[in-house]
Amino acid sequence: MNRRKLKDRLLTCLLWASMLFVILVLFGILAFIATQGIGAISIEFLTQPPRNSMTEGGILTPLIGTLQLIIVSMAFSLPIGICTAIYLVEYARDDFLTATLRLAIRSLAGIPSIVYGLFGLSFFCILLKFGPSLLSAGLTLGCLALPLIVGASETALLAVPQSLRDAAYALGASKWQTIRKVVIPSAMPSILTGAILSVGRVAGETAPIMFTGAAFFTPGLAKSLFDEVMALPFHVYVLATSGTFIDKTRPLQYGAILVLMTLVLGITLIGIILRARLNRRRYLM
Repeated sequence: MNRRKLKDRLLTCLLWASMLFVILVLFGILAFIATQGIGAISIEFLTQPPRNSMTEGGILTPLIGTLQLIIVSMAFSLPIGICTAIYLVEYARDDFLTATLRLAIRSLAGIPSIVYGLFGLSFFCILLKFGPSLLSAGLTLGCLALPLIVGASETALLAVPQSLRDAAYALGASKWQTIRKVVIPSAMPSILTGAILSVGRVAGETAPIMFTGAAFFTPGLAKSLFDEVMALPFHVYVLATSGTFIDKTRPLQYGAILVLMTLVLGITLIGIILRARLNRRRYLM
């Protein structure tokens, strides 16, 4: 065996060992959380709001609040993100301004989430006078997800072969008709993947909503965009650090974490199924 083959096998073994290590760590974390939190999962836990200083009851209020935040943030960031990507790929010139815009979007993706929280407090809560509310927190999370959606959508649109565009133009389609009927449907599975990743990040963020609308405790659900809202990540943070009986609420903490992980994984699974169906439908056309 020559040295090249030996190095190739060693590198392959190293990569497999790294993959197995990551998988073991991941399953170890999941198993620990599951064993600690499964005892708290019940019908009451999922259908009742917290009560008695949040040491009893369930997580219905923060669970619904998390879903409300996801809906508001995606309603804001998805249309803007996809339209921005369409502009950058299909309409923008390859000049200094476009390069600067792309650099700004890439830079926004790396900003710590606490900075987005301070921005949301200053801009949405104070300047626009929305106050601490579901709207302020949702828009802040939407700003957090926006760079991810733009980046994923731009990559998806760039991956559409130019020959498809040329074929549409040859048949007499306008630029917008080509984008709407050919480019976007072809790129939709990858765009959907980016949206799913952004939903996962939005659902698990605590720092951006601490200052903009997440309540320590509220007795009911948010009935309007200007009401404060409870959220699962912030609820876990409160139980673990600021609760009255931290040790007593330990099972509730792990139960809430387990539900949050299941929620994110469930949304991801739905997205994977939708992407597979879109791909299958595209190939059958």
